[in-house]
Amino acid sequence: MPRITVDGKVIECKDKQMVLQACIDAGIMLPHYCYHPGLSVVASCRICLVEIEGIPKLVPSCQTPVRDGMVVHTQSSKVIANQKAVMEFLLINHPLDCPVCDQAGECGLQDYSYQYGRSESRFEEDKHKKPKKDVGKNVLLYNDRCIMCSRCVRFTREISGTSELYVDGRGHKEEIDIFPGRPLDNKLSLNVVDLCPVGALLDKDFLFKQRVWLLKQAPSISPVDSGGENINLEYNDGVIYRIKPRYNPDVNQWWISDDTRHSYKVVHDPARLRTPLRSQYGAQVDTTWTRAIESADAGLRQVMADAKGAAGSLFAVLSPMMACEEAWLLGRYIRGLDPQALLVLGPVPSTGEDEIFRNSITGKQTFVIKAEKVPNANGIRRVMQMLGGPAATFEEFTKAERPEVKAVKGGWIVGGYLSNWVSKDLPAAMKKGFRVLQDILPTSLSAGVDVLLPGAAWAEKDGCWENYQNRIQAFTAAVAPVEGARREGDVYLDLLGRTGPYNAAAIRAEMGEPFASVQLPQTGVAEPAFEFVEL
Repeated sequence: MPRITVDGKVIECKDKQMVLQACIDAGIMLPHYCYHPGLSVVASCRICLVEIEGIPKLVPSCQTPVRDGMVVHTQSSKVIANQKAVMEFLLINHPLDCPVCDQAGECGLQDYSYQYGRSESRFEEDKHKKPKKDVGKNVLLYNDRCIMCSRCVRFTREISGTSELYVDGRGHKEEIDIFPGRPLDNKLSLNVVDLCPVGALLDKDFLFKQRVWLLKQAPSISPVDSGGENINLEYNDGVIYRIKPRYNPDVNQWWISDDTRHSYKVVHDPARLRTPLRSQYGAQVDTTWTRAIESADAGLRQVMADAKGAAGSLFAVLSPMMACEEAWLLGRYIRGLDPQALLVLGPVPSTGEDEIFRNSITGKQTFVIKAEKVPNANGIRRVMQMLGGPAATFEEFTKAERPEVKAVKGGWIVGGYLSNWVSKDLPAAMKKGFRVLQDILPTSLSAGVDVLLPGAAWAEKDGCWENYQNRIQAFTAAVAPVEGARREGDVYLDLLGRTGPYNAAAIRAEMGEPFASVQLPQTGVAEPAFEFVEL
């Protein structure tokens, strides 16, 4: 591995790595705008220029490969003068509207102006004004804030492959625009908001809702499909305001789909179930959580009593929206009542085919949105296999052709889907007998069950999911369950007679490998962050 010296510090680099990335990997922060590790290098912003011994002029660190023995200076008088000049040029026509800009607090222009710019502007002429544009259903473009780093243009060509954005004009009239009749509406469009180092491209959904320095982060996993995209939930005062990508080179790299970004909305849906119900004289009535859990347990035990203890009288529908730990606990409980209880994998909705994105220039595959629209079907299958005994898919349960399906007389059903999951062809076993339902949204099924338990949404609980690659990933709660709802794991622990609050890590240890070694990741950002400077 080549070694270079940066400001007197020797660092090891990867072969053929660029100086800028080598410095970032070593914890040496160099200013940069146009560079992004997931995009091609254009070296257009010029703020990353450094001095290298043996080269008579400053060179862009983002475009200069390392060589063994190289000596780099990032704080020489020439480098500092260049940084001040670049910042001055960038701020000439910038509106300086930080107090009303959504990017304030995580803006590269704002932070670098403090670190590398001048204390006051020498520009006295009128600023050139550019229009604000609606470039797509999710994205607004404030052109007068743009510094022409071209990250967004390169993303639409090299990652989404849809090429909606381009650079129009030259000089001070240069600006980002969309091709006529081609709005920025691809399913990865909001990644350009993450890529923008300033406040030029903004998420309509997040616009003017929260200051970024108030937001806290919780590492999580996308609930919208089986891809297992790594994300950070950003929240404040019990409300999730946005979802940002969390870098994972083996899963989603720096990108996430727009569906993932908007998946938090169901957490704050006004229609959320909030009150436990039980059946009394043929009608559902409000009840307490204690009474609801007692009624659920008593009802299932009565099913076994009426069946004279016949094995296979109970079933449990394990939703692919559940955490693996929750499925394990529910399976243990239902098998404690009936050792031959039928475990059923809940519905696994699919769009039929994966949606594949390719680089429009090279044709290389860059991102995949999976057709399977639930996050944990593989995890539930694994848990069912670990628990052993009779098991069935939802399709097998629906057809009721297997003897063990015909034998069931009551059971426990878990929903938790992001939208209405109950179809017209519900299994006969789910329409009769004693039924307990845990769900987050009302459906036609919730209106007729014997016990209804309001569940927690995915962002309100801890656990792990297994994606289509059989990669098991842990996530953590960002906010508490809505008032009246309760986390499924706590309910199952009560039913099992176990004390203490639900702890996902402890349950994984109980389950054994491969779950025992799964660790909760630390929060992170999609790329090396701009350093926030306090005045």
